[in-house]
Amino acid sequence: MTETLIESDPGFGIYVHWPFCAAKCPYCDFNSHVRAAPIDETRFVKAFEHELSFQRERSGPREVGSIFFGGGTPSLMRAETIGTLLEAISSRWSMSSNVEITMEANPTSVEASRLRAYRDAGINRLSLGVQAMNDHDLKTLGRLHSAEEAKDAIKIAASIFDRYSFDLIYARPRQTPDAWANELKEAIALAAEHLSLYQLIIEEGTMFERLVAAGKLIPMPDDDQRILFDLTQETCDKLGLPAYEISNHARLGAECRHNLLYWRYGDYVGVGPGAHARLRDESGRHAMSNEKHPETWLSLVESRGHGLIEDEVLSFLEQANECLLMGLRLEEGLDAVRIETLAGQSLDQETLHRLMEEGLIETVSNHHLRVTTKGRPVLNAIVRTLSF
Repeated sequence: MTETLIESDPGFGIYVHWPFCAAKCPYCDFNSHVRAAPIDETRFVKAFEHELSFQRERSGPREVGSIFFGGGTPSLMRAETIGTLLEAISSRWSMSSNVEITMEANPTSVEASRLRAYRDAGINRLSLGVQAMNDHDLKTLGRLHSAEEAKDAIKIAASIFDRYSFDLIYARPRQTPDAWANELKEAIALAAEHLSLYQLIIEEGTMFERLVAAGKLIPMPDDDQRILFDLTQETCDKLGLPAYEISNHARLGAECRHNLLYWRYGDYVGVGPGAHARLRDESGRHAMSNEKHPETWLSLVESRGHGLIEDEVLSFLEQANECLLMGLRLEEGLDAVRIETLAGQSLDQETLHRLMEEGLIETVSNHHLRVTTKGRPVLNAIVRTLSF
């Protein structure tokens, strides 16, 4: 594991959720929706602007270090819509001189053709949802693009954006170590600086869950998944894209700053259907979430200026556990003093000693704890063991 810079102030960011997709992927449990009729982008933009004003009143004057357009499929939006939303953000908050502005996109030929317009609108980092590098598995995953379209989109992104990334899903049914090793090497050769690599999880409420229940889809056994996880870490380390978070790999300095904001437990506001926020004010740290259903959210914003349906002030113990959960995902680890200060108590020393003896966690400089390579596959169990 390599040492990386640990920032004392995680910063402040904006998340914008566009909830619409051309089709619902069978593995996806995100707040995404398919609509037969065209989306009234003008109406939605006005609602986003109202909600941004509401969140600006909550946050006060802050400097925005990162903006992330997620979904759903933000690349279904017109470039003009992206530009209008960025203007709305910059008119409400000050912007860092090197603000990172990421947009998720699908690599279909239609969407790839609009990438230059998105850059001109203000996007400076692209995240492509590739998911697989062969047509058979793309079809299994319900993706609408081909492997050739995906590779072409990556090349187009590389010609337009200084910073880009793409996602792959592994531990797919019947996937072999040799097949994944070859696919991963091909992906790393195409990736300039960043890859997100996620193990396939059968999520509740998805089509894949129903197929598994019907015996029509057989998930990869846990032991085989572990083999592919280890292979992923070893291959990425060897080829210059080490993990900086359990599922994210980057060259030093190319990490996604917006996602680091989450994992370092910084402040951010979220706008759009189903968006979440974590924000401090004089009353404490708030956990906020919006109405998920797009049209219901739209009506709420139009009637009262925001779509917020949950706003909870977190106790210090709840904050400590959230910070623990997020921070242990990072290769840099987390500040044990920060956690203990939030919790008002020390981490259990007997538990810490046992986890260290088992080689699952280790200490690094400045009172930081991090999960070891051995501990990463059992991260969730470690978090449960250490939680207050």
